[in-house]
Amino acid sequence: MDSNQVCYTFDAALEMAITMEEEGFRNYLAAIRQLTNKGAKELMRENALDELNHKHELEKALLDGRMGGEGDLDQTIPTMHLDYLFDKKELGPHSGVRDALIYAIHLEKGAVDFYGRVSSGCAGAPMGKLFAQLLQEESRHLQALEDLYEHHFMTEN
Repeated sequence: MDSNQVCYTFDAALEMAITMEEEGFRNYLAAIRQLTNKGAKELMRENALDELNHKHELEKALLDGRMGGEGDLDQTIPTMHLDYLFDKKELGPHSGVRDALIYAIHLEKGAVDFYGRVSSGCAGAPMGKLFAQLLQEESRHLQALEDLYEHHFMTEN
């Protein structure tokens, strides 16, 4: 069966999302441990904290049996797709803020793609709304990182 067409129970969906957020946190933590550039470390730290907060919200939803905070899920979050412009490179001790930002953009794009696939696989099912909400939240994170990149590293014509 195609994984794009699989839908999950509420608990299984949340467990999968919690695992996804934990993996994101671990990736940011590993990056922090390698970096020496203070600005790059701070950028990774902020994103790691976002992942922890997201994971905590999902764990609370698992306890409560419902997901709160549903906004306008029909509104698409526009991104610049900067992940296509830059190769994802592993970070090292000498990586700077620009490298860290590109790395974070790729991590968030991975989450957006994951939640997008599962959201479309659950379209019309009760879990569809949950995954659409998670997709929108990750898209907002990606958009914020791309905006930060644009502000600091893309020159105006």
